[in-house]
Amino acid sequence: MKKYISIVFALGVLFTSCDKKLDIFPEDSVADEIALTTDVNVKKVLNGAYDAISSASLYGGDLFLFSELLAANGEIRWEGTFNQPREIWLKSMLTTNSYVRDSWLDAYNTINVCNNILGAINVVNTADQNRVKGEALFMRGAMFFELVKFFAKPYSAGSVTSNPGIPLILTPTRGIDQSSFVARSTVEQVYTQILADLTEAENLLPNTNSVYATKPAASAMLSRVYLQMERFADARDAANRGITVATANGKSLAASYAAAFNNSSNVAEYLLAIQVSAQDGSNDMHLFWSIPSYGGRDGDVSIQASHTALYSSGDARLDLFYSGAGDVRSGKWQQQYKVLPVIRLAELYLTRAEANLRSSTSIGDSPVNDVNRIRNRAGLTSLGSVVLADILAERKLELAHEGHAVHDLKRLKQSADGFAYNADKMVFPIPQREVDASRGTLAQNSGY
Repeated sequence: MKKYISIVFALGVLFTSCDKKLDIFPEDSVADEIALTTDVNVKKVLNGAYDAISSASLYGGDLFLFSELLAANGEIRWEGTFNQPREIWLKSMLTTNSYVRDSWLDAYNTINVCNNILGAINVVNTADQNRVKGEALFMRGAMFFELVKFFAKPYSAGSVTSNPGIPLILTPTRGIDQSSFVARSTVEQVYTQILADLTEAENLLPNTNSVYATKPAASAMLSRVYLQMERFADARDAANRGITVATANGKSLAASYAAAFNNSSNVAEYLLAIQVSAQDGSNDMHLFWSIPSYGGRDGDVSIQASHTALYSSGDARLDLFYSGAGDVRSGKWQQQYKVLPVIRLAELYLTRAEANLRSSTSIGDSPVNDVNRIRNRAGLTSLGSVVLADILAERKLELAHEGHAVHDLKRLKQSADGFAYNADKMVFPIPQREVDASRGTLAQNSGY
């Protein structure tokens, strides 16, 4: 069962968990002097941060689902009976939407766990301090990034020094006092903190780290941030760093497009992925996008003809779609208990291509070569040259239904289902319980 924590009613939230990875003590409220004074316990809490970030409401699937539903544009439909995702698809969210609430609460839970790790970093064995600190900073920066993308106006909307972002919680929350009531920082302040966290994480993290955060993962996340900010040279350089380090340490594109999905363990293309098995882990993308034949629900998300028409004949990405439960489905999430990729190497090639083209450079490789890597893997012939529209088209098809849709739409200043990229209803409401509990410090978003 999930346990929920308000950022203003902290409730001693260090160790809230959906599974058994982090069962150090039976109580949610664990004395600081007990939990965070040894190397072993801090590392157990670090495992708890990974558990938190992999919840269904976060990288366990819902953040990807929300992005695709918000940017549906007639290419996918929410067919399910659950009303909260339907509200997101229709851009008619209520301030009491439980899915939106849970993502907010679980993200701040993750942030609080990371803050506690960072506050106790000095007790970690010296040889491991950089890695542990880097992992905590990576997860904190990633959660601030996801929150500001959904709960604030996009960076592309401008007015970043005045538009409200999200509360920046940078110290552990262990009890309730006046400091627990934190106002929203501006969008610019939030992005500044995200860049600080992820840049330091990139510097501290190792090149390889089993299934945990690595230097290439941090580089990739930075490239996403810089794209949202339209800092294309920085996005190019971050993507290039990620590609360089990743490929030097055994990472590569999967042999086929289908081989990049429905895997029981990480494959070489994954820079970050959520581990899922019959015993542990969440994958709401499978739950809502697959069908009963494969252990899913009733096919809550269907793929429309306007999307499949975007693919050329012979494109292996088109072949991955399948028919089932009365409609077309995404084969990326077909199988149950499979790893859920968060960052694939393919994304970095497309980011580098776009950012190089926009910057009139060829850092790492030329835009056409990077695009052709992706096209060739999909069974398509090479292009002789590319323009921006070609790169964006490849990005849309390659990364379809993986959680990029609304964030790309907003940075490109496009519309979705008649809503402008910067419309009030393209932004999530601050959960009403948070507004009510904040003693007036947490302002609601416009339009709610």
